[in-house]
Amino acid sequence: MAPWTAAMETALTLAEHAPSGGDVPVGAVVLSADGRVLARAHNRCEVDGDPTAHAEILALRAAAAAAGTTRLEGCTLVVTLEPCTMCAGAVVLARLERVVLGAWDPKAGACGSVRDVVRDARLNHRVEVVGGVEAGRSAALLREFFAARR
Repeated sequence: MAPWTAAMETALTLAEHAPSGGDVPVGAVVLSADGRVLARAHNRCEVDGDPTAHAEILALRAAAAAAGTTRLEGCTLVVTLEPCTMCAGAVVLARLERVVLGAWDPKAGACGSVRDVVRDARLNHRVEVVGGVEAGRSAALLREFFAARR
């Protein structure tokens, strides 16, 4: 079993049970190099009135606070949806070792689908990407959310 399996379960639970408020159901967990949970979050853009309150950004902020450093070397971000360009940029700046993602985002993904910010050779840090972990469950959450909004 991969070390991030339990973290993806947590991320899915966060996404499923996030306060509705209109936020897209995305959950994220940051694991330390030794596999401990440093932080967890879900999208809060609509609830907080903050366009940067993506699950990944909130989890990275909390992980940096918990670790006492902005350099999260050796850490892993586990997230239910492929990060957007903003979040992928934050992953690079935080020097994460890897991103484990559920569903790919064919419209705005920046970890390999539309863009590949985290592995761009022009940047000073590159991140391993493990995609498709619990992709079916992650995608189903998103489909249900958007179907209810239409």
